[in-house]
Amino acid sequence: MSRAVYAGTFDPMTYGHLDVAARALQVFESLTIAVAEDPRKTLMFSTEERMELARSSVAHLPYVEVVSFSGLLVDWAREQKIPTLIRGLRAFSDFEYEFQMALTNRKLAPDIETLFLMPNQNFSYVSSSMVREISALGGDVDQFVPAPVAEALKKKLAPQ
Repeated sequence: MSRAVYAGTFDPMTYGHLDVAARALQVFESLTIAVAEDPRKTLMFSTEERMELARSSVAHLPYVEVVSFSGLLVDWAREQKIPTLIRGLRAFSDFEYEFQMALTNRKLAPDIETLFLMPNQNFSYVSSSMVREISALGGDVDQFVPAPVAEALKKKLAPQ
């Protein structure tokens, strides 16, 4: 069975992420969405919240599981026997960082391949940080994220 992992912080998951996941399922039989536990980043949502939002967002996609991981992705992928990493490229500006990461991963784990997928152009400019900023400033993010994510953003940013 061909498997791939699509890893990220997904803080929060956007329609661009979902588009890349759907594209990966056109190539692979199953996809693991791996939500990174990244203590170096200041995240809006906890790991558990990000996993739940990812699960609700991909519920319509067959053969997708959502898990969390920590440490080096290539080490985790090797432990899980997942030979392919999926990376989304929104714009040329993403390429240099993703290229460096892919080459570093190849040096660390030559048995694991990286596959770059581009989202639909309608989502190529959408980023989680932009969605968080729009939401924090009171803007409508419904066109950028699934309904459960938009609702979670509203709740998270509501005055206490």
